Amino acid sequence: MSGSSSAAPHNRRRDTPPPRTGSSETEVLRGFLDYLRTSIVAKVDGAPEPRARAAAVPSGTNLLGLLNHLTFVERSAFLGEDVSDWPATFQAASADGVADVVARYQEAVSRANDALDGCTDLGAPVPRPRPGRPAPSVRWALTHMIEETGRHAGHADILRELIDGSTGR
Repeated sequence: MSGSSSAAPHNRRRDTPPPRTGSSETEVLRGFLDYLRTSIVAKVDGAPEPRARAAAVPSGTNLLGLLNHLTFVERSAFLGEDVSDWPATFQAASADGVADVVARYQEAVSRANDALDGCTDLGAPVPRPRPGRPAPSVRWALTHMIEETGRHAGHADILRELIDGSTGR
């Protein structure tokens, strides 16, 4: 046995390191959220259809459903849109392909970032709270989105590897 434990070049992970952000709390939180947003888009974008919508685990979780769900979470958390059926958000419409779901997510992220650009106080309530609910702080909403996006980016990483062997962030 040789002492080398390096993987074959085609099996190496292509990881993007965590972001180097400014030193303010806002810059750190938004930097990490954008990093995770980019990571999950990279997992879904270019995934072969119809495998991107096929469930690879007994729960039915699939790549398109994860990104579709995160689109609704972004809209709810930062734009105040009401979601009446959260479980349904985990399934993309049958007519939607990978490019459609990615574009819709990126549009929601852009709108959310526009709303966040006007937020200078992390302790202030989000600018567009959900109807009939107290507005969480911007800090809470950003932290929740980091947790939610990170969790589902991890799911997407595993699902994409099962689909075509693609790994890394």
